[in-house]
Amino acid sequence: MHDERFTQVNVTKEHARYMAGDRVAVLLPLPLAGPYDYLVGAGAEYATGDIVDVPLGNRRATGVVWGAATGEVDASKLREIYGRRDVPPLPASLVKLTDWISRYTLYPQGAVLRMALSVPDALDPPKPETAYTLAADPPEFRSTKARDRVIAFLSENPPLPAADIAREAGCGASVVKGLADAGVLAAIKVQPDGDWPVPDPARDGVVLSEIQAAAANDLCDGVGKGFAVTLIDGVPGSGKTEVYFEAVARALADGRQVLVMLPEIALGAQWLARFRDRFGTEPAMWHSELTGARRRDTWRAVAEGKVRVVVGARSALFLPFHELGLIVVDEEHDGSFKQEDGVVYHARDMAVVRAQLEDIPAVLVSATPSLESVTNVRRGRYREVTLPSRHGGADLADVEVIDMRKDGPARGHWLSPMLAEALAETFEAGDQAMLFLNRRGYAPLTLCRTCGHRLQCPRCTAWLVEHRLVGRLQCHHCGFQTKPPEQCPNCEDTESMVPCGPGVERLAEEIQLLFPEARTVIAASDMVHGPKQAAELVRMIEEKEIDLIIGTQIVAKGYHFPGLTLVGVVDADLGLSGGEFRAAEKTFQLLYQVAGRAGRGDRPGRVFLQTYMPDHNVMKALTAGDRDAFIDAESAAREAAHMPPFGRLVALIVSGRDEAAVDGAAAGLARTAPRNDGIRVLGPAPAPLALLRGRHRRRLLLSAPRAVNPQGVVRDWIARAPIAKKVRVQVDVDPVSFF
Repeated sequence: MHDERFTQVNVTKEHARYMAGDRVAVLLPLPLAGPYDYLVGAGAEYATGDIVDVPLGNRRATGVVWGAATGEVDASKLREIYGRRDVPPLPASLVKLTDWISRYTLYPQGAVLRMALSVPDALDPPKPETAYTLAADPPEFRSTKARDRVIAFLSENPPLPAADIAREAGCGASVVKGLADAGVLAAIKVQPDGDWPVPDPARDGVVLSEIQAAAANDLCDGVGKGFAVTLIDGVPGSGKTEVYFEAVARALADGRQVLVMLPEIALGAQWLARFRDRFGTEPAMWHSELTGARRRDTWRAVAEGKVRVVVGARSALFLPFHELGLIVVDEEHDGSFKQEDGVVYHARDMAVVRAQLEDIPAVLVSATPSLESVTNVRRGRYREVTLPSRHGGADLADVEVIDMRKDGPARGHWLSPMLAEALAETFEAGDQAMLFLNRRGYAPLTLCRTCGHRLQCPRCTAWLVEHRLVGRLQCHHCGFQTKPPEQCPNCEDTESMVPCGPGVERLAEEIQLLFPEARTVIAASDMVHGPKQAAELVRMIEEKEIDLIIGTQIVAKGYHFPGLTLVGVVDADLGLSGGEFRAAEKTFQLLYQVAGRAGRGDRPGRVFLQTYMPDHNVMKALTAGDRDAFIDAESAAREAAHMPPFGRLVALIVSGRDEAAVDGAAAGLARTAPRNDGIRVLGPAPAPLALLRGRHRRRLLLSAPRAVNPQGVVRDWIARAPIAKKVRVQVDVDPVSFF
């Protein structure tokens, strides 16, 4: 097994069949601790995984047959299942995964199942649509060239909707309708088949280098041979995507489905283009920007096996694949794979679990692997293939630190003279540049210069961020928006509110003053909405319609822009504050990924890091190009402190609208906290966001040795603590962030 964390739950569950008179358990997609018992009616037969309708109180509900009933309720008191939905059953692996995640994360089974049944409309077959074919005994009719083309087309093709016939015959839909009205065409009802082109695994891909080909062969050899986890560790630009595409091709050739997970699929325009070049068509996509109809069609097509490859965000993990042969987690280190709302889980780790339950390989991919994955490789639980150099011989960009204590900008400016000079040289040479600042908006804080009052969200412990381009102050945690006030809300002084610190919009303002001729674009998640805008942004950069990209972390994720030769990080220290134990690792990963955007073409790249901490281990590792030394030092520090992956953490977040009740529940948890077997409990303490969406928040943190099963400890702990009903306790096993 790949990791002790994933060995604590027995998830065996057979796909048994149940006949009339049998008692069965049906799990509903509701926040329930377990399934309800029902009776199989006369003449009916069900199997584990079947999606059924059942009575629930005075209403009709949909659930999944979960196994034999275990309750003691007399059979005469049980209600019968209404019937099976016309949809393939949930695969056995997804049933097992639901149980596994529930027990590991300590969330109700029904809450986990809701993620698998996230598209209720997909449980009904698509409505029949009208198609047309040639009538068996057509009457005499007036012939035209357009009508003749329609008849010729239908004489060699199956029935199709009018719009499809008109498109193929090169005429208007009115021609088809006229033939139908004349009785020449017969209207019939057909089930829509959907447009799901099949990727071609035999299509030629790019020519791989010797190192890439060896890595690809290694991955391909593992397809179809059971469970294994392989980490592809390759520098930016080394061709990691093209390498794992060969494993995708092998799985497709074997008749299996494939899941590829990306941290932000809505921004994966270049990835989709690479996939299309390799396989001749795009994969099915799964992300939050899809329309409801597209989600419905995709979910059902996956269940029916019509979709062979899905690329998706973390929720794609719960799609009903019946023939899954490979799971790929690209940018596996990315924090976006951790879901913080609802059921709290890490999609990378759960992808590994699903691969084990499916008995198929999982591939994790990154230029900056997480310390958890690196440690699993070193312990022999994961395999590793490395790509140590860029494809085509390009060198990694040189990284240089700018000590802002000695070479800082003038007051009210944010670019050092050295970075401004490098930008001028880059533009003069006709190359492209990128400025990275992981702050959206114009300024992260607005305060009154008269009394010092700071504009804060009324529902969160967070400053309001000014977005000057849209004339709004916004909370990035709950979405609250308001217009900038004309006077201070505290002292009522007018024209006293001033922005503090830079965001990407303010940086663009400075660039406009320094380089008015530069064609600049801001790339931030609140300005690039969905795949279409992302694709257009990529096109403009690739075709060199843009000289300078000013971006947040979305520009750090795998983009390949050959004309980009300069990257400047405006505030390299930004992620190092706050005291979080993963701060150094996250900052190193982010800056290394950003630096990897420079010099990927024929011209060498340069990277400048503006910092007030040039002696920090992160800055030293980046300038020396010694990633392994940083990982070794970070591992040693974590192990000494018994922090993950060398120890276990579980966070408890106590929240509610009544602050006194929250404090009381947190105090009760502290009094009943476990304190044995090396377990420590820290807190309660106000969360960094002590007020979020109107709810007061307190945190406790359980730390335990690796050998301890923290789920059992936490389950017993919460059961002993006095917690008011109006207070919620959220459990976060293996926390990534500590907001």
